[in-house]
Amino acid sequence: MLTPTSPLSVVIGAGGTGGHIYPGLALADALRRAVPDALISFVGTTRGLETRLIPGAGYRLHTVDMIPFDPSLGARRFLLPAALLKSGAQVRSILRAQGAQGAHVAVGMGGYPSAPVILGAKLAGLPSVIHESNAVPGRANQFAARLTPHLTVAFDRSRAHLSGGERARVVGMPIAASLAGLDRAGLRDEARRAMGARDGARLIVFNGGSLGAARLTEAALGLAELWRSRTDVQLLIKTGPAALEETRRRLGASPVARAVPYLDRMDHAYAAADLVVCRAGSATVAELAATGVPAVLVPYPHAPGDHQTHNARVLTDAGAGLLLPDPETTAEHLADLIGPLLDRPERLAAMARAADPGPHARAADLLAAEVLRLAGRPVPYPHLETVR
Repeated sequence: MLTPTSPLSVVIGAGGTGGHIYPGLALADALRRAVPDALISFVGTTRGLETRLIPGAGYRLHTVDMIPFDPSLGARRFLLPAALLKSGAQVRSILRAQGAQGAHVAVGMGGYPSAPVILGAKLAGLPSVIHESNAVPGRANQFAARLTPHLTVAFDRSRAHLSGGERARVVGMPIAASLAGLDRAGLRDEARRAMGARDGARLIVFNGGSLGAARLTEAALGLAELWRSRTDVQLLIKTGPAALEETRRRLGASPVARAVPYLDRMDHAYAAADLVVCRAGSATVAELAATGVPAVLVPYPHAPGDHQTHNARVLTDAGAGLLLPDPETTAEHLADLIGPLLDRPERLAAMARAADPGPHARAADLLAAEVLRLAGRPVPYPHLETVR
């Protein structure tokens, strides 16, 4: 039997893309700050970025046999119930085996590993909590929300789309501590040097998400060609590793743009950038809102429920960003959209001021407080008060 004196033990389900994994890691770090001896591990699959990101952050990853909640599976969708039961049973074993007395709480951060974690907790008789990161919830969390009374969301507008959403707590999106407390102005000079930005040049960062985005990379390449003679602008293109070599080949010795596979220091990227052109994943939207970086948002058109468009409107409705549909994302359209912004720095400043940081800077700690409450543990710091 679990006791309040046994080391806090938490299992987090997060996988697939960085949009689920990075918030899970931010939660794990917040739990470690609150309870330094906490036992924390993750559940994922062998197919997603979790196989690299989670061990790389120093946490143990358990993998289970799970298939996506995806209508494109066709006839294979009939395998989903059996796969879910199998993976739920695997998670139950993981929960019971963690630490001397088993886990206290399970957390589902979204993505297809989330459902078996919540099911496994129900099978093990343990409390669990879901965090839904998107403005329109994903299929895995829609299912898992029926298995636990404890729901949290990143954006208030997602409550209307989530089963049982009326009882959900709005905690924001857990983001890295380096972004939650970012002093953009104070870090700017250091960041611009680190990012290779020339004095007097406006830096536009193209960020296509965890794996890059072919549409954004292609548009950036075209824009680099259109603006090849400009000295007042620079483009930094995050391609993802797969497209890096070809992008660099096409850029050649461009004086305007350079390509990188990753943005390892997002605090530097946001502090150095005058404008970001990006997809509208929930983590990206929350980071932009928290750091106040103006953005052109290009929602991924095939996202389930068109949730990236709904995510983007969190910023565009506030005047902190501009929405550009994916089919219209060409070099010419970007030049017409971005050019006037660069000519009117006061408008960029107004967009930055319009960003509403909401609870995102505190979200990791707020979600940690919910986990601690479910585990029957005291919240050790005043700033870890549970949202009501």
